[in-house]
Amino acid sequence: MYTKRNKLIFDNLLKLFPNAGCELNYKSIYELLVSVMLSAQSTDVRVNIVTVDLFKKYPDVYSLSEANYQDVISIISSLGLYKAKGNNIINTAKLIVNEYGGIIPNTLDDLVKLPGVGRKTANVVLSEGYHIPAIAVDTHVSRVSVRLGLSLSTDPYKIEIDLQNGFPKENWHLLHHLLIFFGRYLCNARNPKCDECPFTSFCKYYNKT
Repeated sequence: MYTKRNKLIFDNLLKLFPNAGCELNYKSIYELLVSVMLSAQSTDVRVNIVTVDLFKKYPDVYSLSEANYQDVISIISSLGLYKAKGNNIINTAKLIVNEYGGIIPNTLDDLVKLPGVGRKTANVVLSEGYHIPAIAVDTHVSRVSVRLGLSLSTDPYKIEIDLQNGFPKENWHLLHHLLIFFGRYLCNARNPKCDECPFTSFCKYYNKT
């Protein structure tokens, strides 16, 4: 239910971050998918640096499907979990070429079948790449949702459902980015900037501390 408090949260987040959006650099859904897969336990800034060389050498899913593993991990070695990520993006590219004719799937069920693609990554591709309403729950979204009482659960799937039920579908795409920006730049895991927050009256973290 889109309560008055949820609308208040959405409206204030929009005032705080009017330009919230995807901070990964991409020119195609292929590049978006790979970038999101590489972003786990790595900053978007670092991923954007790495993908300049990666996409220059492997500009599409076909070239990546035939990539040399050692070459790929040498390019992405500054990222966390780079060995597993290298293996996953190559195998994902192979599967997309062999099973989907080189077209990135546009359904959640098909996307999560790809190696290294979980629900969060799939929802980013659907929302950002295909403009299909979805909410991707990462660590920032999880933390903020709990602190602001948007969800009583710490389980990402349950948080996703709570957010879907709490906000209009047309707001899901932007809400995802607003919650990420709020968690990334204001409501940090450690030492959040509570003096700049408009939600302290009902924030569980603020009132607990």
